[in-house]
Amino acid sequence: MSTIDNIRNFAIIAHIDHGKSTIADRIIHSCGGLTEREMKAQVLDSMDIERERGITIKAQTVKLNYKAKDGKNYILNIIDTPGHVDFSYEVSRSLYACEGSILIVDSTQGVEAQTLANVYQALDTNHEIVPVLNKVDLPASDLERTRKQIEEVIGIDTENAIPCSGKTGEGINDILEQIITILPSPIGERSAALKCLLVDSWYDTYLGVVILVRVIDGNLSKHMKIKMMSTNQEYIVEKVGVFTPKPVDINELKTGEIGFITTGIKILSETKVGDTICDASKPLKEALPGFKPSKPVVFCGLFPVDSSEFQKLKDGLAKLQLNDASFSFEPETSSALGLGFRCGFLGLLHLEIVTERLEREFDVNLLTTTPGVVYKVYLNNSDMIDLQNPSSLPDPTLIKYIEEPWIKATIITPDQYLGAIIKMCQDKRGVQTNLSYSGNRAVVNYELPLNEVVFDFNDRLKSMTSGYASFDYEIIEHREGDLVKLGILVNGEPVDALAMMIHKNFAQKTGREVCEKLKDLIPRHNFMIPVQAAIGGKIIARETIKGFKKDVLTKIHGGGATDRKRKLLEKQKKGKARSKQFGRVEIPQEAFIGVLKISKEK
Repeated sequence: MSTIDNIRNFAIIAHIDHGKSTIADRIIHSCGGLTEREMKAQVLDSMDIERERGITIKAQTVKLNYKAKDGKNYILNIIDTPGHVDFSYEVSRSLYACEGSILIVDSTQGVEAQTLANVYQALDTNHEIVPVLNKVDLPASDLERTRKQIEEVIGIDTENAIPCSGKTGEGINDILEQIITILPSPIGERSAALKCLLVDSWYDTYLGVVILVRVIDGNLSKHMKIKMMSTNQEYIVEKVGVFTPKPVDINELKTGEIGFITTGIKILSETKVGDTICDASKPLKEALPGFKPSKPVVFCGLFPVDSSEFQKLKDGLAKLQLNDASFSFEPETSSALGLGFRCGFLGLLHLEIVTERLEREFDVNLLTTTPGVVYKVYLNNSDMIDLQNPSSLPDPTLIKYIEEPWIKATIITPDQYLGAIIKMCQDKRGVQTNLSYSGNRAVVNYELPLNEVVFDFNDRLKSMTSGYASFDYEIIEHREGDLVKLGILVNGEPVDALAMMIHKNFAQKTGREVCEKLKDLIPRHNFMIPVQAAIGGKIIARETIKGFKKDVLTKIHGGGATDRKRKLLEKQKKGKARSKQFGRVEIPQEAFIGVLKISKEK
C-alpha cells in the first residue's frame, strides 16, 4: 500500500517545441505505462490538430509506478502542459495541482520568453524546480551556455541540471531519480474530511462530464455523496479512475493523488474549474482559493459563408464549448454578413485552433471579421460598459473616455535584431520598461496596447528575426486611450462588419487604405457608389466607384442638342438617381476578406 510520502506530483513546463511531450513519452515508456506496441510519438497529444501542428493545447495527466534505485515503489503523477502563451491558463491550473515542476530548456536554443513566464508561474505557486537540458544529441547543443543563461536570466541554480535527450532517451533515469530526491511529497491528512480541487473537466459522449481532481485531504471513493462548493449541488460518484495514460477504473483516490471521477453530470457549466469538492455529509467551512477564471481577450465575429449553414455552425460551437470552456459565443446579426456569432478567445492561436476545428470537424465554411479586444467605455452618467463589438459603441457625445487593455510583453532576441524590434514596438505605441543582456541575447520588456499586438505582432516578430526571437505577454491593466470608431459607409449605408476601434493617429491612414481596397473589390453598378470612411459624423476618406455608362443617344443620328436628346439624358439621370436611392449595393465576401488582409499586410 502506498503512503503519501511515496507520491510525487509534478508538471512539465517549457517554451514551445522544447520537448515537453517527447520527454513525457520517454518517462511513460521507462515506467512501463504503455507497452512497446501501444507507444506512439506525443502519446499525450490526443487531438488530431495537436498532433499535426506539433503543439499541446490541453494539459494531460498520467499516473505511473516507478521503482527507484533505493528499492521503494513510488507513484508519479505527471501533468504535461502546453507551451503557447494563449494556453497559459492551462499551465496555471496544472501547477496548482502539483508540488514541483520539471523545467525543460532546449540546449540548442537556450532560455526563451515562455520559459521565463512558466518558471515565474511555478515559483509563484511555491514549486520546487528540476532543471533539465534537453536535445543534447544535437550538434548545436551548448550545455555551458544554456546553464549560464538559466542562472543569469531566471536565477535558478543549475549545478544539478540534467543533460538529456527526449529522442534517444539519454538521461531519463536521472530525471526520475531527481524527481524522487528533490521534489517534495504532497501534504495532506488521510483521516481528515474530504477536500478536493477540481483541476479540469471535459465532456465525454459515453460518460457525460469527466472531472479531473486532485485530492488534498481525505479519500474520494466510489458511491460517495459529494458536494460542489461553488454551486452547493450534491452528486453521487459513479466512477473513479486514473490515466496510466489509458483510463483505468479504481475504487478510491487517496490523499495527494490526481485522478478523474464521473457523477452523471451532463452539463459542463455545472463543473467550475478551480472549485472545491467536499463530502456532502461533512461539508467544509472554507473553500480552496482556486484560480482566476480564464477571460477571453480577443473577440471576433464568425459567420457562415453560406447562410444555410448557420445551424451547423451553432451546433459546432456548442459542441466545441463542451471541451473548451475558455471561449464564449453569443448570436450576432450583420446587415452585410447575415446571421453569425460573436466569439471570445484567449488569443489569436486560440482563435485559429477553434476556427480550424469548426471547419474540419463540423464542415462549416467560415468568414471571420477583424479580431478586436474588450474596451471599457465610461459614460458621462458615470456608467461603464464593456465594448466587444465596435458597431455597438454609444453616441460619442455620451462618452466621457475609453480605456483599452495594455500588456506587459517580454521579448528575448539575438542582439542583431534588437533595433528592428524596438522600432516595431514604438510604432505600436509601446513603452520600453527594461532591457538586459545575457551573452549575445537581449531580454527587452515593453508595455503595449493589446489592440496593436493582437493581429500580426507575433508573425512580424518571427519574420524580422528569422524565427529566433520569442515573445510572451500578460495583461496588466486598462488605460485611457485616444480611441475612435472608424466606420465604413458604402453608398451612405454604414457597414457594421467593417467598423473598427482605432487610435486617432492611425485613423486617417487606415480609412484611406480601406476605401482604396473596397473601390477595387466592390463590382460596378448602374449608378455611382461613394465609399467613405468616417469618424462619428466626419468623413475622413472617400473613393468613388464609377457607374456603368450606357450611351442612350446612339439611336439618334446627326443634329445638335435637340429637345429629344435632352429628354433622353434627363430620363437616364432620373433612372440613375432612382436606382441609387433604391438599389442595394451587394458587397461580395472577397471584399470583406480583402479588407481583413489589409491589417495583416500593414
